[in-house]
Amino acid sequence: MRVEIRPLEERDLPEADRILRLAFGTFLGIPDPVTTFDDSDYAYTRFRAAPDAALAAEVDGKLAGSNFATQWGSFGFFGPLTIDPALWNRGVAQQLLSRTMELFERWGCSHTGLFTFSNSPKHAALYQKFDYWPQYLTPVMSKSVNPGAGTQVCLPVSELRPSQKEQALAYCRDLTGRIHEGLDVTREIRAVDSQHLGDTLLLLEGSTVTAFAVCHAGPKTEAGGGACYIKFGAVRPGPAAQRDFGRLLNMCESWAAMKKAGRLIAGVNMGRHEAYRTMVALGFKTNLMGVALQKANVQGYNRPGIYVIDDWR
Repeated sequence: MRVEIRPLEERDLPEADRILRLAFGTFLGIPDPVTTFDDSDYAYTRFRAAPDAALAAEVDGKLAGSNFATQWGSFGFFGPLTIDPALWNRGVAQQLLSRTMELFERWGCSHTGLFTFSNSPKHAALYQKFDYWPQYLTPVMSKSVNPGAGTQVCLPVSELRPSQKEQALAYCRDLTGRIHEGLDVTREIRAVDSQHLGDTLLLLEGSTVTAFAVCHAGPKTEAGGGACYIKFGAVRPGPAAQRDFGRLLNMCESWAAMKKAGRLIAGVNMGRHEAYRTMVALGFKTNLMGVALQKANVQGYNRPGIYVIDDWR
């Protein structure tokens, strides 16, 4: 068996998408595995966001799997990492991971992590070979959107002029940098804007961005039809953080209602205890339970007092 790890190319995307759905569906026991994720998308949107961060595995000249790495400034994570089920337990995933580690090193990431199934010893054992260790659970949660939800006013990035967008990016970088040194989700904001996947919503206090959320909505996004997904959300640290977190969630639900979405989806690591409790109090219920694994078992920004929404899927 000859394995080659190379950059993923656009021509690979239909097969990479098929393998991604097949692999997850097979693991989850879905009767028709390739229907997994319905009309939501992970392969095309992530590739277009950063083509140089996507890797392909070929076995004997045929695409066998892929991995999508993400750089959020000083923090990096990877996934979905998927291999054709016919080639499971053949060492292909380990070779993809080795190349992924090289990407993180080239980017200069000071901290990296991942999300995986919390009930899979096999996945945990694989990632531990690369010094990733399980910590707190990460529930992916959702709630039904109230069609008349909220009145929280927000400023969508899509409505800004180009120069204003750059200023907004600077404000968001400043906010995330206060949560974790070097944390920067510019990639996600640009991807949503350029691919028209949804919008980035800014919560303002005067001229200060106190919170923001990067949201996907509808088919061919990570949300899927009839849903809004908060890919990343963050609140400026300080005495008003808990209040502003509630305002942030209210803002996202208002926007989801405007988009005619019936469901609002968001993930939060349980290490951010107050954020998780706030979401439960606001009616979010867990649909999927994963676990965060972090390089060298460091805590990163999954800690009490941090009001961040993300799940690293």
